[in-house]
Amino acid sequence: MGADSKIEWTDHTWNPWWGCTKIDPECTHCYANDFAKRTGHQVWGADAPRRLFGAKHWNEPIKWELEAAKAGERRRVFCASMADVFEDRRDLDEHRARLWKLIALTPHLDWMLLTKRPECMTRLTPEEWREGWPVNVWAGTSGGCQKTADDNVPDLLKVPAQVHFLSAEPLLGPVVLHEEWTRPWSGLDLVIAGAESGAGHRGMQEEWVRSLRDQAVRHGLRFFYKQKLDERGHKVSLPLLDGKQWAQLPEVSV
Repeated sequence: MGADSKIEWTDHTWNPWWGCTKIDPECTHCYANDFAKRTGHQVWGADAPRRLFGAKHWNEPIKWELEAAKAGERRRVFCASMADVFEDRRDLDEHRARLWKLIALTPHLDWMLLTKRPECMTRLTPEEWREGWPVNVWAGTSGGCQKTADDNVPDLLKVPAQVHFLSAEPLLGPVVLHEEWTRPWSGLDLVIAGAESGAGHRGMQEEWVRSLRDQAVRHGLRFFYKQKLDERGHKVSLPLLDGKQWAQLPEVSV
């Protein structure tokens, strides 16, 4: 997982470790768990060890930082596709601390921290982040069904980040964005939606996507429609919705 990410809403994908524990309905067909198993790594579950990495891996974002600075651009890093940065395990604390230092060394990279455990975000970040997260760190949580969104978004919005985003992927049903989630400056900035893919995927209705799009537009949020499946079950990236491609992302002031 690295440069030139196949994930449509980011430039790079990077993981401080591999492994997690399933906790929500969206986790049922976890692609990361399946990928880890295919590559011979049993790293899922509360009692499983996590796969860790050496210096070469940890230096990759430094290379991306230098490239972005030279180009005079900002580039996005999804952290982490194969783990959850905020999994509440003490054996991961030293690796989290290393991640915070790496983020500080890469101001041209916007780090997208997506978690299923937003209630842990403030407690597991550095003390100096309590008054405000670094401007190059986005806070995101999962919410592909109403219950998960209702559970996660209020905790997400307690995090003092410049950008808050909701990942409704896999989108398993209609999701209503409550008014208190959409307030300017203190609510969501971005909603990402997409279908589940892979073996045993659960279906997604386009009307669920349209409803989320309409809510986002009405409240002035960015909306990113990542993927759907065609009639043969093949993934279609950045599909059209009502004749238009929706790939909006927030602009960050640094």
